[in-house]
Amino acid sequence: MLVGFLRDEIRKVGLSRAVLGLSGGIDSALSCFLAAEALGPENVLAVRMPYRTSSAGSLAHAQLVIDQLGVRAQTVDISGMVDSLLGQSSQVTPLRAGNAMARCRMVVLFDRSAAFNGLVVGTGNKTELMLGYTTLFGDQACALNPLGDLYKAQIRQLAAAMDVPKPILDKAPSADLWEGQTDEGEMGLTYDAVDRILRVLVDLRYSPEEAIALGLDAALVKRVAGMVARNQFKRRYPLIAKISTRTVGADFLYPRDWGV
Repeated sequence: MLVGFLRDEIRKVGLSRAVLGLSGGIDSALSCFLAAEALGPENVLAVRMPYRTSSAGSLAHAQLVIDQLGVRAQTVDISGMVDSLLGQSSQVTPLRAGNAMARCRMVVLFDRSAAFNGLVVGTGNKTELMLGYTTLFGDQACALNPLGDLYKAQIRQLAAAMDVPKPILDKAPSADLWEGQTDEGEMGLTYDAVDRILRVLVDLRYSPEEAIALGLDAALVKRVAGMVARNQFKRRYPLIAKISTRTVGADFLYPRDWGV
């Protein structure tokens, strides 16, 4: 289904190529495997975009994917871009720095997509999208995303089935924003625990109270439900004030609306 989704949606707009950011993590590796199967490795451009504090291991893991699939690849160091921006401010927090890195990578990907004549394929999973653990107009920005309806546990299962390199499968999830950073360490949550709660709240549509009654940890359920609610704005297009009968994002939604 995901391979067909990528092939059909990219061809639908008259293109046959894809561009994606390859971080060395499991999500971007899986997106790359899916894109290579959908379009052929020669039609996929994987872009590594390290910052000066990025780990050498991430670059090496990304290279494993490039070598195994035979996709095209580029490496663009974003240190100069990020430092130029943040150097004009004082008291830069890790959050600001991480967001700047994510948005600079978005700029690189969309520039390369124009040069390569391909669509930008996303790498964010459902767990991250629901929690808001993503940078708006940063790592979240893409033309289409094959992973956005898969929880982290499903990402691991599918990646293993598609023979993603074992060092990538085994390592702790990380956005590689600074040395030693891990997703679970930064959030103070484990993906396994969060996925169980999101499955109940989102897919089964239980209320937090009903989820707690099932035996799930009450404090964690309330925390996850709060994160989902607070970050709804990240999961929708910019909100447009509705003043007409046909509004983008509200009524102008279906293929027939734009002549397909």
